[in-house]
Amino acid sequence: MEKSVTGRSLRQFQTFLIQEEKSPATVQKYMRELQRLTVFLDGMKISKQKILEYRERLVEIYQPKTVNTKLSAVNAYLEFSGLSPCTVKLLKIQRQAFADEEKELSEQEYRRLLQAAKRRSNHRLYYVILTIGGTGIRVSELKFITVEALKNRKVQIHLKGKDRTILLPQKLRKKLNQYVKTQSIHQGPVFQTRSGKPLDRSNICHEMKEICQEADVDRKKVFPHNLRHLFARCFYAVEKNLALLADILGHSSIETTRIYVAEGARKHERILKKMHLII
Repeated sequence: MEKSVTGRSLRQFQTFLIQEEKSPATVQKYMRELQRLTVFLDGMKISKQKILEYRERLVEIYQPKTVNTKLSAVNAYLEFSGLSPCTVKLLKIQRQAFADEEKELSEQEYRRLLQAAKRRSNHRLYYVILTIGGTGIRVSELKFITVEALKNRKVQIHLKGKDRTILLPQKLRKKLNQYVKTQSIHQGPVFQTRSGKPLDRSNICHEMKEICQEADVDRKKVFPHNLRHLFARCFYAVEKNLALLADILGHSSIETTRIYVAEGARKHERILKKMHLII
């Protein structure tokens, strides 16, 4: 049975996502993708053929991983609307043997970002970068770094229906305790706006981009999630325990963690040279 995408069905789906305890960012992303689908359909009813055509259109514009993210939102809506026969398969993506070093943040670049942030009159960004880099948490989990957590020496994170505990290194606790003292923050989130609300993801991204030139780091590399990747690579270099790292990062699948710790292309090339098979 063919149906059209309606404002009512979209509102119902949005309510469903919220009831399923999807994060606000996920809900916004799904609804944004469905608006794009609506524009593509241009008033036409949903059919398997139209969704296949939409997938082809996405393939022409976006990278495979991005295409799959967009299709996941569309498929979720189709399932919710009783249109399961119209769902389409995601693209098959072979796992890369090594990472794209042009996109990964190096330790040297991380340190330069920290120094650039520290030179600002407002040191908040310095402590944000230090906290994500030193714990591997998601930027959306910063709100769980509270004054109370500093006292307990650990952070209890509850997100996406899952709980995990993050230990705060002593050196980081000492720095953050100094920060909250100078900022007169006595309770609640360590990183707050002037109104006392938890710092927003967009504010952090914007501030990080502002220091790229001063730190001499490519803007394309500078965003909070890349700090998480850096933590994962550094952790794995010291402790070759992929399962433990997956638990620390809060990954449901160890395959996701493998992507984080993929070796760089230059190191892969050095390994090939050591093999001496090209003579």
